Amino acid sequence: MRIFLGITGASGAPYAARLVEVLAQADVELGICASGAGIEVLATELYGNARLSRDETLERLLEGAHGGNVTVYDPNDWKAPYASGSAKVDAYVVCPCSMGTLGTIASGAMSNLIHRAASVALKEERKLILMPRETPLSTIHLENMLSLSKAGALILPATPSFYGRPNSLDEVVDTVIARVVDHLDIEGFEFSRAKRWGDDVTMRAKESGR
Repeated sequence: MRIFLGITGASGAPYAARLVEVLAQADVELGICASGAGIEVLATELYGNARLSRDETLERLLEGAHGGNVTVYDPNDWKAPYASGSAKVDAYVVCPCSMGTLGTIASGAMSNLIHRAASVALKEERKLILMPRETPLSTIHLENMLSLSKAGALILPATPSFYGRPNSLDEVVDTVIARVVDHLDIEGFEFSRAKRWGDDVTMRAKESGR
């Protein structure tokens, strides 16, 4: 299975890092492209140093892939397979998806590989998951999301759940990543870190009235 992951400049770097880890474990072919703003947010939120170079930031990010089948592409690499519909790609994810990226994709503009890959997904009617992380949302944001949903994208906000009573930030992040993995539908791979509604833990909490 071949998956593209675009990382843009919205807050939510822990989601992107965890998704890289999980997809590497799933043994898929993963292509990653991070925008300039995406690199800055990764460096700030994950490593506490906005001055890290692009190479240093990506090197640290890929440590979580543990030798998985991962290739990093430059945002201006128009020769990347994800820039063309003739290349077979199973799914595309933008995590996190900034409002700027969302608006650009909705308008049909393509100024980098992330925009182009998303455009390819839409025109080829392939799975495209966009993970916005913004609040509050303006009417423009909501209209862009509606346009993209009508065009075939899945809008999956990076909104965690709490009914599983997570005990750590990692567990909170996993409640979102589990939903992404569900929609990617990777054959033979089940992400079991996040508790689901109906699991024993959540049912006990419900029955006790908590």
